[in-house]
Amino acid sequence: MNRNHTLRKYPAAIPAATLLLAALALDARADAVTDWSDRSADIVVEARLGTPPAIRVLALVQTAVHDAVQAVDRRHTGAGTGPAPSIDAAVAAASRATLLRLLPAQQASIDAAYRAALERIDDGAARSAGIAAGEEAAAAVLAQRAADRPSPAETYRPHTTAGAYVPTAAPAAPQWAQRPPWLMTSAAQFRPGAPPALASDAWARDYAEVKALGSRASTQRTAEQTQIARFWEYSAPPIYLGVVRSVADAPGRTARQNARLYAAVTQAMDDAMISVFDAKYHYGFWRPVTAIRNGDIDGHAATERDAGWVSLIDSPLHPEYPSAHSILAGAVATVLQAEVGKGPLPLLSTASPTAKGAVRRWGSLADFTSEVGDARVYSGIHYRTSTDAGAAMGREIGSLAVRKVLLAAD
Repeated sequence: MNRNHTLRKYPAAIPAATLLLAALALDARADAVTDWSDRSADIVVEARLGTPPAIRVLALVQTAVHDAVQAVDRRHTGAGTGPAPSIDAAVAAASRATLLRLLPAQQASIDAAYRAALERIDDGAARSAGIAAGEEAAAAVLAQRAADRPSPAETYRPHTTAGAYVPTAAPAAPQWAQRPPWLMTSAAQFRPGAPPALASDAWARDYAEVKALGSRASTQRTAEQTQIARFWEYSAPPIYLGVVRSVADAPGRTARQNARLYAAVTQAMDDAMISVFDAKYHYGFWRPVTAIRNGDIDGHAATERDAGWVSLIDSPLHPEYPSAHSILAGAVATVLQAEVGKGPLPLLSTASPTAKGAVRRWGSLADFTSEVGDARVYSGIHYRTSTDAGAAMGREIGSLAVRKVLLAAD
């Protein structure tokens, strides 16, 4: 296992009672790893973290779970004496210990899920040994990532001139790229080239597309495109982990396989956030709402100004280029493609609370990734070049996760 170990807020917290009910109701297909992945994601949403810190928490949790499962496997195959530890107990204990350290305010929900999990495991030496293995794995991962702290106090300096007003809301995550990556050698390893020059044809195409399709008052965006935009307005980790679960739930998969899969996916997602915020604040490129309301000052004859243009979805408080959603989609899709290999891909699906709980489905990973990029253009908050660049960055990071985690020797 490799050891190089705020965007918008979520729409609403998940009530503790809902989490408890989820903890008590097991999907018949779930193993302990997929079940606890869902529980951990729900608890993170309940904590109302922004997207980058939420993904950080889940990467730590899933890495601890992976290491706990590996430790149990080694004891099962070793020549040691004593009971073979329970994998289910190890997964529960690793998840609980990591979540409690990172989200102490959510202790009630964490402990409710933990108690419900232990009630389904026979009390005895195997359960005790599994708990010990899980707690040991969590402690080791947290110690190895001790230098990985949420970003320090932000020192972002707005671009302005003396005496001129600029909006005073603090930007999201300007220091996030200072965190140590899991997989990359540096935050800038996959930094893309600059966004299109404002005098270029590419800029004019990007401008025209988002202006037409991303306006709140657009007459060109179809009803389905609006639904897609609303669906992907949600940026919390569960929207991606639902797609991962489509693969994790395939018949015949083991807890060991899924522990490795979730560790690879969440480490790739966490590095994707580090990488994308490095690029965003390096380039500081303007959002469509700013560009279109200032279309007369970009120097391009084809970019007609619209003084009252408003995007379908409010722009996040960070620079436009590249797209964070697209980098996540590219990373997740790359890991999942490696996991299924040449075998059949299950039907992919996930749900979104910003689309009233709607479920969307895809028959291919390419369709899934493309839809995420399209959604950000339909939303009026990204240009096409930005979604393409983000997806390409995600594929690079996903490939690292495949090599360093998914295919790593134990």
